[in-house]
Amino acid sequence: MAAQAPTESFIPSPTVSAFHLGPLTIHFYALCILAGIALALWLGSRRWQQRGGQPGQVLDICLWAVPAGIIGGRIYHVITDPELYFLPGRDPWNAFAIWDGGLGIWGAVALGCAVAWIGCRRLKVSFVAFLDAVAPGVLFAQALGRWGNWFNNELYGDASTLPWRLQIHQMDAASGPL
Repeated sequence: MAAQAPTESFIPSPTVSAFHLGPLTIHFYALCILAGIALALWLGSRRWQQRGGQPGQVLDICLWAVPAGIIGGRIYHVITDPELYFLPGRDPWNAFAIWDGGLGIWGAVALGCAVAWIGCRRLKVSFVAFLDAVAPGVLFAQALGRWGNWFNNELYGDASTLPWRLQIHQMDAASGPL
């Protein structure tokens, strides 16, 4: 009886990161971010109301805080990876091309919280109580956003030999996986 070669096992990474809907390109990363925002809003609103907050207050604050968070995430990314935009041969205007990727969670949290603080002051509600209500949803949103990184084949750790390791495809935005 011949010995069989060990079978490699791994979790395959996606070979597609977007789909087309007419002229629109829908990126799975964006869908993951949007799903995370929706979950955070739903959970934060429930927790806020359970603590005596008024319906709609979380949405009122987040209508300003979420876009500010996205802007803050982009600013953080550009500041921490300036070589992508400001070295010779690079186009600095691409720093504004958020659709090409690049968000940093710490910038998103910082600017999102600053704007949420302003919203809480305007609505005359406790900022600390607001943060307590929305924090778990923000964590779930971050986790869902990480699934988007999986679709993009990015942000993985060191190589592994474990059976649940990931096989990472190299993606080319123009032609798909290499």
